[in-house]
Amino acid sequence: MEKQKKNQNKWQPKWLLRLFRKKDETLKIDLEKTLGLDIPKDNTYIIPIFIPHRGCKNECVFCNQRKISGELRDVKPEDVRNEIQKFLELYKDETREKQIAFFGGSFTGIDIKLQEEYLAVANEYISKGLVKNIRISTRPDYIDENILSFLKKYNVKIIELGVQSMADDVLLASKRGHTAEDVIKASKLIKSYGFTLGHQIMVGLPQSTEEKEIYTIQQVIDLKPSILRIYPVYVLKDSKLYDMAKDLEYIPLTLKEAVKRTAKIYKIAIEANINVIRIGLQTTEEINSKNTEILGPVCDNYRERILSYISKEELEALILKKNIKKINGKDIRVVLPKNTHTYNLQVNYIVGQKRENIKYFSEKYNVNIKIKKGEK
Repeated sequence: MEKQKKNQNKWQPKWLLRLFRKKDETLKIDLEKTLGLDIPKDNTYIIPIFIPHRGCKNECVFCNQRKISGELRDVKPEDVRNEIQKFLELYKDETREKQIAFFGGSFTGIDIKLQEEYLAVANEYISKGLVKNIRISTRPDYIDENILSFLKKYNVKIIELGVQSMADDVLLASKRGHTAEDVIKASKLIKSYGFTLGHQIMVGLPQSTEEKEIYTIQQVIDLKPSILRIYPVYVLKDSKLYDMAKDLEYIPLTLKEAVKRTAKIYKIAIEANINVIRIGLQTTEEINSKNTEILGPVCDNYRERILSYISKEELEALILKKNIKKINGKDIRVVLPKNTHTYNLQVNYIVGQKRENIKYFSEKYNVNIKIKKGEK
């Protein structure tokens, strides 16, 4: 009988088959602005100088600078020179500006003589025209007028503050050693001196919630930083938080929870035109998903997961505007603008990691997503 039906269909004219076939649904979408893909990328070469735990007199519960930076040693001015020289030899494109970035510690908490020695080495390359300027990261409570005047003299352009949260109870539980008011004062002072302000915030700190993280990003937006980094909390061995997790005093976020919460604050930041330059810790030999000693939402492609999640949400919102019964079993043509330079990126994010978004829509709504290029 089944064979007979197949034979009947075989001889039916194609126009008749098309007549009874369910028609495709078409959804037009452009995620360029929503995902922040329209924000111009900084074309600057970064020369990273890691000064792990130098200058920080505080011990945050999540901190283990040896694992984060991959180093635990004193950095001498000569080491700074060697690192700069190494990266200058690697960076061949003469048209791109170069910036020296001091990472991994609270730069302005270092002894002032050592700060001056580091910056003097960096300025040798600035005076030769080989490097444009300098970036540092520090704590909000390690900023004052004298420090900013000193940094200005040495061609520091960007100051990034480790904000982490704007909820004082979260800062206290994390043993940050500063308050939200310190963040506000430092941010305003940095901008008044003409520096570019950057903020770094975290998702999943002790006593934090989704609501407190939304509050944090709203407070951050009010302070108008030019750049932002968003980090999920990784629980590193030999940190206080690791002991807390083992004693069930702290429960790390799952990857699913972290992605959902990060996506919410990322969207709020992008809507406020803040350039989110990093989402998630950089993958290193120590910090990666294969390291079973790290607890929490460890992921080697965290930014891609966030943008794929947001793409799924946006597409699902469009699908839900349709009558679900009518689209059941259909092909849905997702039409993206043809003339956008981010077309391929949007396709990747809509499809998702290992086609997880395509599978999601197939299983939940019984639809088959097909992506097409639209007209110019």
